[in-house]
Amino acid sequence: MKIITSGASYLDIDAYACCIAYAELLNLQGIPARAVSSAKPNASVSSTVRGWGNFLHDAAPMPGDEFVLVDVSDYHHFDPMVVLDQVVEVIDHHPGNEDYWAKKLGLAADIRPIGAAATQVFQRWLAADLLHRISQPSAALLATAILDNTLNFTSQMTTPADIDAYADLAPRAKLTKDWPEQYFLECQASIESDLVGALAVDLKRMKPESNLPQIFAQMTVWDADALLQKHRTTMSHWMAKQGEDWLLNLISIRDRKSCLLAPADVSQQKLNQLLPLDWQAGMAVLKPSILRKELLKLGLGAAGQGAPNSIVQ
Repeated sequence: MKIITSGASYLDIDAYACCIAYAELLNLQGIPARAVSSAKPNASVSSTVRGWGNFLHDAAPMPGDEFVLVDVSDYHHFDPMVVLDQVVEVIDHHPGNEDYWAKKLGLAADIRPIGAAATQVFQRWLAADLLHRISQPSAALLATAILDNTLNFTSQMTTPADIDAYADLAPRAKLTKDWPEQYFLECQASIESDLVGALAVDLKRMKPESNLPQIFAQMTVWDADALLQKHRTTMSHWMAKQGEDWLLNLISIRDRKSCLLAPADVSQQKLNQLLPLDWQAGMAVLKPSILRKELLKLGLGAAGQGAPNSIVQ
């Protein structure tokens, strides 16, 4: 049995979709597979998405099961059920661990810069000539993961392959034209219903080698200005309790911008070495928006290194 799983902290929509859709594909190919996770879905798995059904299995891996990792490649952050020596495939788009997995797995390690890992899974369906048999929920999950991870195709990491994959999947999933706005509004509502929980589940503690603030949280919403107007004080106070050197990247889909909150001078100085930023009252606005993995890539580039132990997912 192949166990398709992801990271330890949470499942975002990309990891969630990839686990489910790739397990479905393998089973169609006659390869027994299950999507399994110890982590809970975060706010990016919106209420409508959850309504499409629960496709994760509760069964624990058995001795001898093999593991396929999706949307994660840093072995420090794998789901705790994973046995490292039994990993047979990695599908990811985060930088920093390419050499390690290429040496360990060869071509079974597919780690490359692309907007969404969901696009990589879509390409496996395409290569297998089985797209005509993909279930509507799996098509919808992959399409939504592409929307989320490309920031509705505004991220600089968006590729033509991401755009083509969504164009193919959306009609199969019967997604409406207003689904992107509906989806991101749902994510924002979920975040506002449990603001501290949303911050906690997507908070990463960065290694010094990353050249980024030590504590880094990120949230994607439809309207960041509205969220800041209501909740900036609450978010800032909670982040400050985690440590002085912190950054919150609040991505606004509607305005195609990132609101970077980082009141401490030490945090601002780190970011100023990577980007031209104008700080006003502890916040800088960046257009177009930027993802944590893009900032991480800039930080690693500034250091001229990318050792696996400097990476977070």
